Amino acid sequence: MDLMRLDKYLALAGGCTRSEAKKMLRTGAVTVDGKVEKRPECKIDTEKNRVCLGGKNLEWQPFLALMFHKPAGCITATSDRSQRTVMDYISHERKGELFPVGRLDADTEGLLLMLNDGDMAHRMLSPKRHVDKTYYVRVEGRVTREDAEAFAQGVDIGEKNPTLPAKLVILNSGDLSEVELTICEGKFHQVKRMFAARGKHVSYLKRISMAGIDLDESLSPGQWRELTEEEKERLWSSC
Repeated sequence: MDLMRLDKYLALAGGCTRSEAKKMLRTGAVTVDGKVEKRPECKIDTEKNRVCLGGKNLEWQPFLALMFHKPAGCITATSDRSQRTVMDYISHERKGELFPVGRLDADTEGLLLMLNDGDMAHRMLSPKRHVDKTYYVRVEGRVTREDAEAFAQGVDIGEKNPTLPAKLVILNSGDLSEVELTICEGKFHQVKRMFAARGKHVSYLKRISMAGIDLDESLSPGQWRELTEEEKERLWSSC
């Protein structure tokens, strides 16, 4: 028997957040086996109970989320005729359900999340959500406090609006600087363009965190594992 809180079930099967699920419960829009249920803490059997939202039966599909340490040299796609993709590294038995959340450039390494929940992936990537993504970056040239202040204000990268404020932490400043940069957007080549706007070139880029999930450094490039229950909870809370 697989018992689960009703609000959590609605978030997973109904494509909403936990807070949105609680609101729907209060309106009486949710039934369990034909009876209106308003308690978010109500425990249901995901295999036996029939849950309906607004009269529509919700189909239960167990949530699957992987953490993948993307190596350089592969593209973020589900398939490609000429290049190796991130999916070529995955051997999970439910691989066919998965797709990568967002993209990392071919030469970029690091954390890539793979889910079987399209609604959650959409929420994570939505510009309205401002999901944090942190990168370890090696930069040719001395990164200064002025650069950090500029990033905190927003940088003009040639689009209609400047980037949203970003947090730049300088780890080492010199001819080859090392920094950690946290952004909450996902513009095309954003990190590289932000440093280019400050007259600097990114020589190495690795994503180390996304949506409250940190890259497991015990994973070598090309390796993956399922998210823990604690990591899944952080993921649900972030989006």
